[in-house]
Amino acid sequence: MKDKPKDLPLTKPTAMPCVVSPPTLSFAELNANPHETFATYRPSLPFLRREDGAYLVLRASDVRALVKDQRTKQVETQSIAARGIASGPIMEFVTNTMLFSNDEVHRRRRQPLAKCFSFRRMESVRRDVRSLAEDLAGRSLDGGKLMLRDDYAALIPAITLAGILGIDPSDVPFFTSLAYRVSKILTSSWTAEDVPDIEAASRELKSYCSDLIISRRSSPKGDFISDYVGSVDQDAELSAIEAVMQVVSIVIGGTDTTRAAIVIQTGLLLEREDLWEALRRDEDLIVPAVAEALRLEPAVASIPRLAICDIELDKQFIQSGSVLVLSTMSSLRDPEEFPRPELFDLHRERPRWHPVFGDGAHRCLGQALAQLELAEALRALVGSRRRLRLAGDQLYVHGHAGIRQVDELEVCWD
Repeated sequence: MKDKPKDLPLTKPTAMPCVVSPPTLSFAELNANPHETFATYRPSLPFLRREDGAYLVLRASDVRALVKDQRTKQVETQSIAARGIASGPIMEFVTNTMLFSNDEVHRRRRQPLAKCFSFRRMESVRRDVRSLAEDLAGRSLDGGKLMLRDDYAALIPAITLAGILGIDPSDVPFFTSLAYRVSKILTSSWTAEDVPDIEAASRELKSYCSDLIISRRSSPKGDFISDYVGSVDQDAELSAIEAVMQVVSIVIGGTDTTRAAIVIQTGLLLEREDLWEALRRDEDLIVPAVAEALRLEPAVASIPRLAICDIELDKQFIQSGSVLVLSTMSSLRDPEEFPRPELFDLHRERPRWHPVFGDGAHRCLGQALAQLELAEALRALVGSRRRLRLAGDQLYVHGHAGIRQVDELEVCWD
């Protein structure tokens, strides 16, 4: 018979820390009101889990650290595969572009393009961009109203990129429409029903860029594509499909995001009449206004990464092999980094390099061009001899990750 255990002294139980598990949210839930959702969860949770298994990292300090953290790398095909795409033109694009590659593969795909998009070289096109923006704004004065997205914001990056690449201006409507359709794969709003159209546009855009390369190889014209083909042929580091897909990447990256950002910054400022008037009085505020608009309502809402080992954030764990969605959209409104984040503050202190363009080896190649285009697009509208105002609906921006979509915005002149 065992001895009866002695009574143990009564002690107050030790309180265990309460660790809240991240919820799993659907694409529809996240897209419905992303700013409110992020603001609700950010104080108590470092990340959310998405229905496709990806982790949305919410806090500015974590996003800033993980974008260059050696425990992460650029997502390659994992995100697309998680959405059920295993082959076809979409997978071909993702597999062969610098946008979804790492290390030496990324270096050799990016290098032939990098020289063209340096800050110094992009500054040389500022005069052309300013002239284009002023011309487009001036034309609309006669009609008294302007469809801001399709008749202004879309044309500035498209015509500028056509000039840089050496594309015939008459081709602008064709290649931009294809770029908008293909770029949907880089958003958070596409579904299985969209795949056939994205694939069809991908085939056409690939064919168009391939024809450009073949044409310049046989008859160089001294433009960017000619220089690019010469560099590719000389270095012999890219396969034929890789050479085409880097041009496809430039066309996609140089059109849709800047179009959306021009509409967003204009809409945000027209909704704040005092700020619009401040810019009319002082053009030195244009560059800060561009930066603040990118912070408050970014056209690109996130940066993808892949965890290559386990990562702990605030006692929450992300397993190795998980896809990370570093939410610049959430982090740029984190009050720990940006006090009074809902305020459009033209005098806000901000980092030298804008976080919306990423960091490290994958920092946006077109950052210099995009910032230049945004500034000149805003300058032309602010500097018009007549004042611009919203004609009807307010600004609507959709999406919680990747490239965001913006509705048309009608404006008119007083």
